[in-house]
Amino acid sequence: MIYTVTFNPSIDYVMFVDDFAAGDLNRTTATAKFAGGKGINVSRVLQTLHVPSTALGFIGGFPGQFIENTLKAEGIHTAFTHVDEDTRINVKLKSQAETEINAAGPHITEAQVATLFEQLQATTAEDIVVVAGSVPSSLPDTIYIDIAKITQQTGAKLVADAEKSLIEGILPYHPLFIKPNQHELEAMFDTKIETDQDVLTYARRLVDKGAQSVIVSLGGDGALYADKDVAYKIQAPQGQVVNTVGAGDSTVAGMIAGLSQNLALPDALTLAIASGSATAFNDDLAQFDTIQELQAHVTIQPLNEEG
Repeated sequence: MIYTVTFNPSIDYVMFVDDFAAGDLNRTTATAKFAGGKGINVSRVLQTLHVPSTALGFIGGFPGQFIENTLKAEGIHTAFTHVDEDTRINVKLKSQAETEINAAGPHITEAQVATLFEQLQATTAEDIVVVAGSVPSSLPDTIYIDIAKITQQTGAKLVADAEKSLIEGILPYHPLFIKPNQHELEAMFDTKIETDQDVLTYARRLVDKGAQSVIVSLGGDGALYADKDVAYKIQAPQGQVVNTVGAGDSTVAGMIAGLSQNLALPDALTLAIASGSATAFNDDLAQFDTIQELQAHVTIQPLNEEG
């Protein structure tokens, strides 16, 4: 089984306003509500790719119930830990420019964290655990490391997508893959990346630090993959980008789907980038038909240190 962990889920409430004016009365032209959070996005795209998963994490109140109901309606199994305060609602205001207002999220107790850990302690070597996204202030800073220790004990494979401070601590536990973007990779090494060779150099350093493999997402330029033996540059298909939210999560889901289906590495990477692009070209997360279509437009080529 694939387990996705979302520490701070949200309802993403999207509001479309023509010519937004601060300080005035504005009326929406349309609104939409989505179950949000990086791990939840991974579960949703896995479901689109016909790969089952179980969504874990913390939810509370009527927003949490909305998230749970939404995922169950899509056929996704959930085993959330319920907390006392409401799950956050984030507002995405789309007008001439896009403005985001993200709430802080509920308080999570030590007992509720222990419940999540107990769920993860039941995993086996047949399972994959995906941890993604930020950590609420009420959770310990070590929670990524704590989960890495659990998966090391149970034999489950760990996948992580998060910022520098959260990723660096889990590298000694040999995650199956991590997925920084270019800016996160630059932050990890306090450097400026300008070429594919730069990306490869620093991705390989993460492998040297313990990651089994690294996928660096490069936006419209696709991604670069590296492990201790091979490296690939994957060029994304061309299209009109309408939504960057969830594109990286979709890439993670596509890669996990490919690996779980025992695809050859280049084919799994192709599926990963097609999944990310399908979300970028869509108002919501990727649709199956679009993913299938875009795979034919993904190009992949080997890289080496000499260029």
